[in-house]
Amino acid sequence: MVTGSFAGKPARLLFVTGTPATVRAGSGTYVGISVLRQALVEAGHEVDLVAPGGESAGILSRLAFNLAARQAASRGRYDAVVGFDLDGLFVSSGGAARIASVKGVIADELRFERGMTRLSMRLASKLEQVHVRRVGRVLTTSSYAAGRIAAEYGIEARKIHVVPEPIDLPRWDAALAACPPGQAGETAILCVAHLYPRKNVVALLRAMKLLKSGAKLRVVGVGPELSRLQALARELALGNRVAFLEHLPFELLVREYRSASVFCLPSLQEGFGIVFLEAMASGLPVVACKAAAVPEVVPDEECAILVEGGDVPAVARALDRLAGDVQERRRLGSAGRRRVARYDAAAVARQFLEAIGF
Repeated sequence: MVTGSFAGKPARLLFVTGTPATVRAGSGTYVGISVLRQALVEAGHEVDLVAPGGESAGILSRLAFNLAARQAASRGRYDAVVGFDLDGLFVSSGGAARIASVKGVIADELRFERGMTRLSMRLASKLEQVHVRRVGRVLTTSSYAAGRIAAEYGIEARKIHVVPEPIDLPRWDAALAACPPGQAGETAILCVAHLYPRKNVVALLRAMKLLKSGAKLRVVGVGPELSRLQALARELALGNRVAFLEHLPFELLVREYRSASVFCLPSLQEGFGIVFLEAMASGLPVVACKAAAVPEVVPDEECAILVEGGDVPAVARALDRLAGDVQERRRLGSAGRRRVARYDAAAVARQFLEAIGF
C-alpha cells in the first residue's frame, strides 16, 4: 500500500516515545524523532505524538509513562503505531500495524555504564527485548544496530529494516548562511554530545594534552559525565584551551559549527550519531573512532579520519594533521556536504514509509 503525497491517501500514524521532548533532555533521540515527524507532516501525513510532559526520572517513570500511553493510544484510529526503543510495549494497536523503532540498542549501550545506571539499563533492555519481539516490524538506524538487535534480542534479521536518522538540511543551510565564519588562522575543534561514558570525551581531552598545534576545543552538551570531564580538564591543566558550553539553543549551536575547523567525537558506541550529520552539513571534517555505526555514517578518508577506539595518541595525530592542512580539511568537509544529502529529512521520510509497509 502506498500513501501520502507520494500516492494515495495520507497515512495516520501514532508515535510513542518516553524520551523527553527537548534537545537538552532528549538528546539525539528527540532530534531524530522530531525531524522525522515534521518531514512526514510536511509530506501530508498525520502524526500524533505521545511523549512525557517533563524530563525522564528513571525506569519506574518510564514504565508509568508506558502504562499511560496505552490509554492515549486507544483513543484514536491509526494505520500504524510506532513505539521508539522500549516505549509502546503495552500499547494495543486496535488493528493498526505495530512497529518498534530502536534508536539506541539499550543492551549494547549499557556495556559502558556501571552501578545503578547499568542495573536500570539492564531492566530497560529486557523491556526493549519484549517490545521488539511483540511487533511485526523492527526499524533501526544502521546495519550495526540491526546486528546488535538480532544478537542481543534474538530477532530474525528479516524482521529488521534499516532507516537512517534524518537531518532538516534546508533549516541547517539557512541557519549556517546567516552565521559569520570563524576567525581565519585559528583552529577550533568542536565536540557535541550528550555526555555519557560511551561518548568517550575523556579520550578527546587527553588527546588535547598531546596536541602539537595550538588548537582549542569547545564542548557542547550536558550529561552525567560533565563534572568528571571538567575535573579532568583541570587535572590536565588545559586551561583556556577547553571550554565547556553545556546546552546551547539551536541558533548558538549552529554558530559553533560555523566557527569550527574540525568536528571530533571519539565515541565507542553509536547506533548512528546525528551530530555527524550536523558536522557534515556544516562542511566540517570529522575525527572519530572505528566503532559501532560510525564508519557507516562518516566513512574513513572520505569525509572523516577514523582511528581505533581508545587510541588517544591517534586522536591527537588526526587532529594535528587537520590543524596543519587546510586543503585536507576542505576535501573532507566538501565530501561530507555531498554525502549528507542522502540523509535529508524528506528522503528519509520516504524510506520510513516504505519500511513500515506504506
